[in-house]
Amino acid sequence: MAALNNTYDTTLLRQETAVGAVAQILLLTLLGTALGLGPAGWLTGLVFAFATWAVLTRAVCRSWLRTFGAANRVTLARATLVGGVTALVADSFESPPRVPVLVALTTVALILDGVDGKVARRTGTASPLGARFDMEVDAFLILVLSVYVATSMGPWVLAIGAMRYAFVVAARALPWLNGPLPVSTARKTVAALQGIALLVAASALLPRPAALAVVLVALALLVWSFARDIIWLWHHRTRHTALPQSATAVRHMTHADA
Repeated sequence: MAALNNTYDTTLLRQETAVGAVAQILLLTLLGTALGLGPAGWLTGLVFAFATWAVLTRAVCRSWLRTFGAANRVTLARATLVGGVTALVADSFESPPRVPVLVALTTVALILDGVDGKVARRTGTASPLGARFDMEVDAFLILVLSVYVATSMGPWVLAIGAMRYAFVVAARALPWLNGPLPVSTARKTVAALQGIALLVAASALLPRPAALAVVLVALALLVWSFARDIIWLWHHRTRHTALPQSATAVRHMTHADA
C-alpha cells in the first residue's frame, strides 16, 4: 500500500509540473499570436519551458513532497511569466522590443515574488525545494533583465545577473563560501532592488542618465552586499562545514525568507 501511495503522489506531482509546461506554451502561443514572435523568441521560450519542466519534475519527485503546495503553484506561475519575459528578450535581438508587454509580465512576476513565501508560511508548506525553486526563478529573471538592459547601457550591466552564478561557481572551489549567513534585512532589500532597478531601466520611462544612475546604484549595492557577506563568511569559515548548495546565494537572490 505504501508503494501505491508513493506512486500516486509522484503522479500528482508530475501532473502539477506538466500543467506548468502547458501554461508556458499557452503563454508563448498568446505572445506569438498577438505580437508575432520570431524564431528566436519561440525557440528560447520553448527551451525554457522544457528545461523548467524537466528540472522541476526531477526535483519534486526526489523531494518526498506529498503535495506540490499552493506556494509552489505561485512560484510556478511566476516561472511561466519569466519564460514569457525570456522569449521577449530573445526576440528583441531580431525585432523591435515589445516594451509594454515585457514590463507588464515582469511587474506581475516581481509582485508575485512577495506572495509565494507568505503563502508557504501561512499554509505551513515551506520546504527546501520551494525556497530553491523561488531562488532560481528570481535569479534567472534578474539575469534575463540584465541581458536586456545591457543592450542599451553596455555589457557591465550583466554583472548584476551574473554575480549570483559566479558566487555559486566560486563556492565549488572555496567550500567556506557555503556557510550559512545570519538573516539580514539589508541583504533582502538589496536583492529586491535589483529587479526593480532593472525593470525601471527596461521600461525607458526615465531619461537615460537617470536610468543609468539607478542601475549603477543597484550594482554598487549588490557588490557591497556580496562583499560584506563574503568577509563575514571568511571570518567564520572554521565554524561551518560545506553544504551541497550555497545558502549565501539563496539569500542573496530570493525573498523566500523575507
